[in-house]
Amino acid sequence: TEAPGGIAGTGISLVQISAHNQLSEDAAPAPPPATWNAYSTKSGQSSGVIAMIDLLIKDLDKELSEAGVEEKEAQSDYQAMMSDSADKRAQDAKSLTEKESTKADMDSQIQDHGASAKAATSELMAADKYISSLHAECDWLLQYFDVRKAARADEVDSLEKAKAVLSGADYSLLQRRSSGFLSRKQ
Repeated sequence: TEAPGGIAGTGISLVQISAHNQLSEDAAPAPPPATWNAYSTKSGQSSGVIAMIDLLIKDLDKELSEAGVEEKEAQSDYQAMMSDSADKRAQDAKSLTEKESTKADMDSQIQDHGASAKAATSELMAADKYISSLHAECDWLLQYFDVRKAARADEVDSLEKAKAVLSGADYSLLQRRSSGFLSRKQ
């Protein structure tokens, strides 16, 4: 068996055949193949492209002028906003200063009122203590009023007897029952 030939064993092969034409050396070469016509200026056909370019230039000029106007408006708006914000900051700083001053005044008033409240509280406690001591003293006086009244009456009686004795009266045989302060109750 014969081995398959051709390209990659497919049996297809390329064969180069060349034909040799013997040309004379004096003969002129063949003319070039036919192409476009000769160059000529196009007068009416290019006006559409130029008109489009002119239209693009006009549109660009229009957009640039609009952008310039918008930039100027934006710049004036920015400057107005910055001026307004500077005024606002100044007002805020002034307001803050006033509020801090008011706060400082109120803090000092709070301290003053706190000191006076403390003094009033201590004064009130002293008055309460004095009233309590007076109340206790009055309670004691009310509780022992009868006993002290009897003791005072006995003392007045004893003084009268002493005066009578000094005047010359004799009470040696007379005895009375005494109900003195220190005597025992029955």
